[in-house]
Amino acid sequence: METVRETIAKQVWALTGAGDGGIDLSRPPGDDGLYGPKSVCWRVHGDFTSMMIGGSAALMLQMLHPLALAGVWDHSNFQRDMLGRLKRTAQFIAGTTYGATAEAERLIERVRTIHDYVHGTLPDGTPYDANDPALLTWVHVAEVRMFLSGYLRYRNPAMPAVEQDRYFAEYAEVARRLGATDVPTSRREVEAYLRDVRPQLRFDERTRTVLQALLSQPAPNLAVRPFGELTLRAAIDLLPPWARTMLELRERPAEGPLVRAGARGVGMMLRWALNGRNAEGQARRG
Repeated sequence: METVRETIAKQVWALTGAGDGGIDLSRPPGDDGLYGPKSVCWRVHGDFTSMMIGGSAALMLQMLHPLALAGVWDHSNFQRDMLGRLKRTAQFIAGTTYGATAEAERLIERVRTIHDYVHGTLPDGTPYDANDPALLTWVHVAEVRMFLSGYLRYRNPAMPAVEQDRYFAEYAEVARRLGATDVPTSRREVEAYLRDVRPQLRFDERTRTVLQALLSQPAPNLAVRPFGELTLRAAIDLLPPWARTMLELRERPAEGPLVRAGARGVGMMLRWALNGRNAEGQARRG
């Protein structure tokens, strides 16, 4: 009979797709992959709670860019597969962070191949292409900005500024390998980039539809439903205020502290349940 710890760990693995054969976290001797155990990426990407909250917030932020949203609208089954999108992102992050060099390169090449088929036009005739270097930079920045925000809020608020900058500089390597250009590599550069790109963002009926699909996505089972709902509330709370306003996601003043307290409690429980059985732990044993 499974223990409570084993049951929780199994649900977490199911949510992320870990252990289903999608990625290989084994590494040959002498191959630390793109980063290695001493990197900041290993620490930031190793906390399940902050990554799930940050990843959900990143999806909300990304959809404000009409060209990024068009790829989702035209080339994905977003209304029934938003959790699948999160799972695939989690696998890509885990594989490129903790996998061997060859595994990271395989995952990057697979994404580049998929991007070759993602192109089209907006309703106003504006063309979009998933291989557009500027668009790749937007998707990357939205992700790393929210991943680090989640880690700072729910895992280590005391992370030194120099290590925060190292995180952005480290994972910029994956963005460049995907084809991104002019990738920000520090907190200052990331915030300056977000200020510069804001005039390109908008909230319209397409954005509203995709956002509602994310917020109403059914949980895989009853056991994880409370965690899923809390994750989305914490993701909304994590967004920069300007993005939350654009998305028309307003919160009651007292809600934020309650959501954060709940998410911190869930984080403690999940770390106890996983006890090193996350992607980072598997990579260290590999």
